Amino acid sequence: MSDTVKSVLRIEHLKKSFGDNEVLHDISMEVDRGEVVSIIGRSGSGKSTLLRCATLLETMDSGLLAYDEDVLAENDSDGRARYADKKTIRAAKSRFGLVFQNFNLFPHYSIMKNITDAPLIVQKRNRDEVEAEARQLLEKMSLADKADAMPCELSGGQQQRVGIARALALNPEILYFDEPTSALDPELTGEVLGVIKQLASEKMTMVIVTHEMAFARDVSDRVIFMDQGYIVEQGTPQEVIVNPENERTRTFLARFN
Repeated sequence: MSDTVKSVLRIEHLKKSFGDNEVLHDISMEVDRGEVVSIIGRSGSGKSTLLRCATLLETMDSGLLAYDEDVLAENDSDGRARYADKKTIRAAKSRFGLVFQNFNLFPHYSIMKNITDAPLIVQKRNRDEVEAEARQLLEKMSLADKADAMPCELSGGQQQRVGIARALALNPEILYFDEPTSALDPELTGEVLGVIKQLASEKMTMVIVTHEMAFARDVSDRVIFMDQGYIVEQGTPQEVIVNPENERTRTFLARFN
């Protein structure tokens, strides 16, 4: 990998439709190593679909998707997205982690097994090493005593912190969060946002879809505002959240002031 490649994620001219409904219109964005990017906008503006395309949970119709120098999808001669071979895609999936809004823990697995399952089975790593790392992650999440617990025994905030630990266990280059606090009450929201702030201070590369405007303002290097499938405005938190230029951005943010 070239030292000149600064961006972890590169998306160019991404388009995505569901039937006749085009939900993403010509989206281009990059995320640099160590950067925290927050994506804000109304429900239905395409934020989650963008994350799902970036993490290969959805296939885009056209455009380019690349991690570092590895191109995972680019247009063929007909202008349709053609994806790389299965080996390349499989290798790419270990380069990112995804934290869902509804935790998505395996209910019949212990917390330890939830965290260690993918590193052991997908990455085929050494069990002692993986379990040692998992215990360190649980300690980092203030959950050191929960290794043998089941998900149903944890609060929502605790489950979401397990979800973050599970994503980190793959040692990803970039971490995606899709509304990580939307299923939590305000007290538990603070727990999870505190963990994400800590990761930001450690220069973890992150893309965060969030409705927490104060959090996005305080923790982000860059903020992207989406509306109706378009990137309407992007820049520093000061530019987008504090002093937005676009009327659509101002109208959206007025709901939070």
